[in-house]
Amino acid sequence: MSNPASPTNDNSSSGKLRILIVEDDPLMQLGLEQAFYDHPEYEIVGQAEDGYLGVEAALELKPDLIVMDIGLPRLDGIAATREIKQVMPDMRIVMLTSHTLHTEVIAALSCGADAYCIKGASVDRLFGAISAATDGATYLDPQVARLVLDNLKPPPPVQNITNLSDREMDVLRLIVEGKSNTQIAGELQLSTNTIKTHVRSIMNKLSVDDRVKAAVFALRNGLV
Repeated sequence: MSNPASPTNDNSSSGKLRILIVEDDPLMQLGLEQAFYDHPEYEIVGQAEDGYLGVEAALELKPDLIVMDIGLPRLDGIAATREIKQVMPDMRIVMLTSHTLHTEVIAALSCGADAYCIKGASVDRLFGAISAATDGATYLDPQVARLVLDNLKPPPPVQNITNLSDREMDVLRLIVEGKSNTQIAGELQLSTNTIKTHVRSIMNKLSVDDRVKAAVFALRNGLV
């Protein structure tokens, strides 16, 4: 049974990030509740204990972000993510799971997951993933990034690999660390628009079409 509680207050007036938790482990639910309770910028607007109820709660509550497990009863988190993204493509979904098979990681990302965190990691890492996802970036837990990297086929040679500028290399290193554009801009003391321009240039030069592939390429080729 789910607990999709109705929102306690309006998102526009509260200014909080409204979060739906889809998790079947009661202890994990309690842990997440406590973690978010300690950070008043977040508000849990509902919980669901299986994938089907998670989809229903997402459609009903329209949260800003969903924290989603993979190993859920009835409908797993990957399938639930696919269904939610088909209806609400802009919904941000952070996978928080103990599953580390590269096939599951790739499947989750292919279905539209914005971040992938491993259970047992620090709470700060989860909040970093949430921050990246809400900023439009993709976050991979370092353990997952290495798994994905180890199971990728060697990439074809890229002629522009040495044409990355020093600033683009700085940006690429921070992408590999899972930083969002806003975080990179703050660290490098540049505007977010400038960072977006650098990210586009990096992807063009590396012949990849998203940030995750750029990060994996950088690790694979020893760029960082």
